[in-house]
Amino acid sequence: MTGPFLLLHPEDNVLVARAAAPEGTVVDLEAGPVRLARMIPMAHKIARVGIAAGETVRKYGMPIGVATEAIAPGAHVHVHNIRSGYTPSVILQDADGRAG
Repeated sequence: MTGPFLLLHPEDNVLVARAAAPEGTVVDLEAGPVRLARMIPMAHKIARVGIAAGETVRKYGMPIGVATEAIAPGAHVHVHNIRSGYTPSVILQDADGRAG
């Protein structure tokens, strides 16, 4: 745990806010302490390390998206700088067994 942030899996490159973290909060990261440039709402993510544009974003040890721009350590990680990497892996069926 790093202040108001939680590491969910050792392979994650993001930390998750377990409470709202005010702008200016200092978070100790592996690269050293960073001061949050903005308020981070509860359950939102910050970069644990620098994340390059095109790099996979990992939460729970699993890919959750791809960075659309470089993300500095401690920066907010959300829909403004990642895109979903979701690829359907199952065929959904309705109650009658028809693919939808």
